[in-house]
Amino acid sequence: MILQALYDYYQRKAAAPEGFEWKEIPFVIVIDRDGNFMSLEDTREGDGKKKRAKKYLLPKSVGRPGSNGWMTSFLLWDHYGFVLGHARGDTDKEQDMAQKQMPTFVKKIQTLPSEVKEDEGVMAVIRFYENGEYEKVKSAHNWSECAKIVGCNLSFRIDGESDLVPCSVAVRKYVASQCSDITDSASGLCLITGENAAIARIHSDTPINKNSKKFVSFQKGSGYDSYGKEQAFNAPISKAAEFAYTTAMNMLLGKDSKNKVQVGDATTVFWSEKKDLFEEIFPAFFGYSKDDPDADVKAVKSLYEGLWTGHVNTDSDTRFYVLGLAPNSARISVRFWHTGKIQEFAGHIQRHFEDLQIIMPLHDIGHYSLFWLLSAMAHEGKVDNVPPNLAGQIFQSAVTGGVYPVTMLQQTIRRTRATQNVTRLQASILKACLNRFTRIYKTKEKEINVALDSTNDNPGYRLGRLFAVLEKIQEEANPGINATIRDRFYGAASSTPVTVFPQLLKLKNHHLSKLENAGRRFNFERMLTDVFDGIGTNMPSHLSMEDQARFAIGYYHQRQEFFKKKDSDNNNENQGATL
Repeated sequence: MILQALYDYYQRKAAAPEGFEWKEIPFVIVIDRDGNFMSLEDTREGDGKKKRAKKYLLPKSVGRPGSNGWMTSFLLWDHYGFVLGHARGDTDKEQDMAQKQMPTFVKKIQTLPSEVKEDEGVMAVIRFYENGEYEKVKSAHNWSECAKIVGCNLSFRIDGESDLVPCSVAVRKYVASQCSDITDSASGLCLITGENAAIARIHSDTPINKNSKKFVSFQKGSGYDSYGKEQAFNAPISKAAEFAYTTAMNMLLGKDSKNKVQVGDATTVFWSEKKDLFEEIFPAFFGYSKDDPDADVKAVKSLYEGLWTGHVNTDSDTRFYVLGLAPNSARISVRFWHTGKIQEFAGHIQRHFEDLQIIMPLHDIGHYSLFWLLSAMAHEGKVDNVPPNLAGQIFQSAVTGGVYPVTMLQQTIRRTRATQNVTRLQASILKACLNRFTRIYKTKEKEINVALDSTNDNPGYRLGRLFAVLEKIQEEANPGINATIRDRFYGAASSTPVTVFPQLLKLKNHHLSKLENAGRRFNFERMLTDVFDGIGTNMPSHLSMEDQARFAIGYYHQRQEFFKKKDSDNNNENQGATL
C-alpha cells in the first residue's frame, strides 16, 4: 500500500525520467573540447551557511555497499574522491580509499559504448584524465571552498555550453537503454504494477539519516530467503516501479521539500492523491518555520474559514497519505502510516484544535502547532527534552482522532509543578487530554469549558480556582510583591491540598484585613464562598493525576477571569473564534 501510493505520487509529479535524479552539484569542472582544464565553477547562491548549490538532472546514483563502496561510481558525476582522487581526511585509510575511487570512476567512462564515447563532451572528459588535467583542478583559486564541503559533488561542463556533460543526448539515451535492458535481471510479477518485468535486485537509497538509508532491503543470507528467492526477490518490485517509488520518497525527503515535517525522532512525509491546498497548509499544523513563525495560526484559521469560504476544501474526497519514518539500524522503520480522505483528516485536525481551545490572555495570538505543544511540555522549552516517542503519539492522535497519550498529560503536570505556574498552552494541553478521554470513553466526568465554568464541582477544579483567588487577594493586599503563594505552594497545593490550604486560608484573613476597599473585601469573601460550595467540608488529602490537571485548569481559568476586560465583546463562548 505504501509503495503503491509512492508510485502513484511519482506518476503525478513526474519528477525525473527513469534512470535520472535531480542532484545538487556545488562545483562544476569546466574544460574545453580537448579536455584542458579551464576553471572550477561555483554554482552556489546565497550568503554564508545559506548557500545552496544548483540542481541538475543527472544519471541516478547507485548504492555503494559496505567496505567495497569504492568499486561503484556514478556516471560522469560523483564526490571529489571519485572525480579527483581527493581524500575526505588525512588518515592513511582515507587516502588509500581515494586512490582506489578515481580509477573506478575513470574506468566507468572509458568502458562506455563507442556511440556514447563519440559524444564530444564524453570524449573531452576522457582526454581530461588521459592528459592528467585533473591535477590542475586543485590549483584553482576557489578549490579551498570546494574542499571545505565534505564529500562535495562534482561534474563536468564544456566551456561555452550551458548543460553538463551527463545531460547530453547521447548519455541520456544510454541511461534510458540501461533501464530497459533486462539481460542481467531476473523477471517476475511486480508487486506494485502487477506486470511481468525485470525485478530490481538492489533498491536505491532513500536516506533519512546517515545510518538508515533503504526502505526495502534484505540482508543476503539472513535467513529470510524462502523458496529459493534471495534478497529483493523476496519482495519482487520491477526496476521501473523501484525507480518511481524511491524517486518519490527522495523528493518528499529532500531539503526543499514542503511535504516533510520532523515530529520528534520521526521524519513524517505526507502527500495527496492530487493537488490540494490542504497539502500545502498541513505542515504548519505540526511544525515550526523560522521564516514564518505564525504559520500555524494562519493554517488553523484557513482550516476553520474553509468551512464557509471554500478556501480550503475540507469536504474533499481526495485521498491523503501520512507516513512516519524512523531510523532503525541500516533500514528505515515505518513508525506510522495513515491514509484516508482529506475530509477525514481535516475533521480530525479540526477536532484536535477545538480540544485545545482555551481562553487566551490579552495579546496572545494563539500558537497551537505540535512544536509549541512540545515546547510547553519540555524542560527549558526545548523540544529535544521530551520523550522521543511522545511527539509521534500526539501526532497520530491528532490525525486519527484517538485518545492522547497518557504521557502527554503526565509530562505537562510535571512541568507545571516544576515551574510553579500554568501557561496558556499547558492549560490547553490538559484540557484536550481530559476532554478527549471523557468523550471517547464516555465517562461521567464533566467536560471542561473554554473559559471559567462556575458550575464545575470537581474538587480539583474548585481547589485550583480557590488557589487563584487566594493568590489574587495576596497580590492586592501587597502591591508589587515579588513572590506569591504560587511560587512557594503550587506543587503541594495541586497534589496534597490538605497539607497547604488550611495554612493559606488563615493567611487569607490577614491579607483581607489589609484591603482598604470594603467593597473589594466583600467581593472576595463572596467569591470564596461560591468556590467553597463545590468543595465540601472535607479537604482532599491528595489529588489524582487527572484532578491535578483539573486543578491547573481551574487555576488558569480563574486567573484569566480576573484579567478579562469586563467590557469585552469576547465572552466565554466566543473565545475559541480567535483560532
